[in-house]
Amino acid sequence: MIRLRAPEIRLGDRVVLRDIDFAAASGTLVALCGPNGAGKSTLLRALAGLLPKCVAADPRHVAYLPQNARCAWALTVAEVAALGRIPHGDTAAAPIERALLACGVGHLRRTRIDRVSGGQARRAMLARAFATEPRVFLLDEPTADLDPAAAHQIMRLLHDTARAGACVIVVLHALDLALRYADRMIVIDQGRIVADGAPGAMLPRAAAAFGLAHGIDPTPRLLPPA
Repeated sequence: MIRLRAPEIRLGDRVVLRDIDFAAASGTLVALCGPNGAGKSTLLRALAGLLPKCVAADPRHVAYLPQNARCAWALTVAEVAALGRIPHGDTAAAPIERALLACGVGHLRRTRIDRVSGGQARRAMLARAFATEPRVFLLDEPTADLDPAAAHQIMRLLHDTARAGACVIVVLHALDLALRYADRMIVIDQGRIVADGAPGAMLPRAAAAFGLAHGIDPTPRLLPPA
């Protein structure tokens, strides 16, 4: 389980989150949903222990993928994935290879990260998280830059990873993906957790947070790949 209690969380002089009492258990996929600027990414960073007064978790057991994660060096895709082994102090080949294959970039292992598409680079960064073999995944928009089929593949992977015993927490704007794959949806609006429960039941509150006066049609528009 990962837990965070905080009366407020600040970025500099600005209070971004208030009255936070958050917990997530192993074996669950939790979707953090809400409009831009609501505080979702800040909550994820706090859970990762990257903000002042937030207790840092053991980096060997937590993988954090920030929003718009990029690699500044011309490393190969396999070398990017291998960065996930740094907390363990090794470059064990087996977990790196498993991560590359799970994230669908095994065929790109020898390709430089600056020579792949944005979606492929996103998968490579996700492979870095998987190579850590964490107990807790903290992923900020892991389906960004991915085409619809790839987004479903990654969400299915995360769902299966949770079922295998990990705690998976993802920031998502795609409510259809949250509805299909998450066990729990937490809606964040104006710096507060305003709803927490089964995704289907949370859709009306999510619609209100996004300012959608006519609500959200819960029927998924796209089917996952076979």
